Amino acid sequence: MASHRDLPAGMVNHIFTNTGNSSFTEFVGSYAPELLPGRNDNLAAPVGDQIAHATTIVAATCAGGVVMAGDRRATSGNIIAQREIEKVFRTDDHSCMGIAGAASTGIEMARLYRVELEHYEKMEGRTLSVAGKANRLATMIRGNLAMAMQGLVVVPLFAAYDPDIDGGRIFSYDVGGGPYEQFHHHAIGSGSIFARGSLKKLYREGASPEDTVMALIQSLYDAADDDSATGGPDVTRRIWPVVATITADGFRRLPDDEVAEYVQATVAGRMTNPDGPVAPLR
Repeated sequence: MASHRDLPAGMVNHIFTNTGNSSFTEFVGSYAPELLPGRNDNLAAPVGDQIAHATTIVAATCAGGVVMAGDRRATSGNIIAQREIEKVFRTDDHSCMGIAGAASTGIEMARLYRVELEHYEKMEGRTLSVAGKANRLATMIRGNLAMAMQGLVVVPLFAAYDPDIDGGRIFSYDVGGGPYEQFHHHAIGSGSIFARGSLKKLYREGASPEDTVMALIQSLYDAADDDSATGGPDVTRRIWPVVATITADGFRRLPDDEVAEYVQATVAGRMTNPDGPVAPLR
């Protein structure tokens, strides 16, 4: 149906002079309701834009397992809300998850998911399969859909050691909870596009956990180089990425002193080659 402003000029003049009643408010409400106070479509910023958001998480399979790493920055709009946030969480002895999106909701989901896996193990007397763990997390993400529609989006990255293949597996998710297995490596968060590009260059299938850790540290450095929401290594405050390896021996979070050695080697290399290591063409 055409609006009043699409009508011929003569008919518009008739509308202005024959409003049907003496209420100007009702006249404006029928002719141009967006001009009335409280009826503007420009709403306040969604609540999701006002709270801290976790950013970049990377993961890659390695010989006998998988490695996950995350930067330490959380942002609220253009403000750095937290410099030392934890984004990589142990969920059981052979799995972990990293969070991107609404930080508070993501941390709560990670804690609840850990209890979920512990409860299942106590009740059933066995652990879930890796596929079962991935699907259980998908159900929790789907349960957050109503909050996600209000801006409190959480999109985790799940990684686990699978004894059936004696190796690592990685699963990503969409906001509706759909689990998607990712092979070799993956990244999520605001800096993921740059981290993925870096990992395509640096990743080597079957590399040692140590070499894979270095590849992830390099990818986080590249992400921070191009994405303002991703925090690079803070040498002054000695704030390093969170790095965890998962093998048949279980989950292991690398201590800060060990991560510092990888970071300092990366920074030293960038002093002479700011764009980082170059992959061979052959």
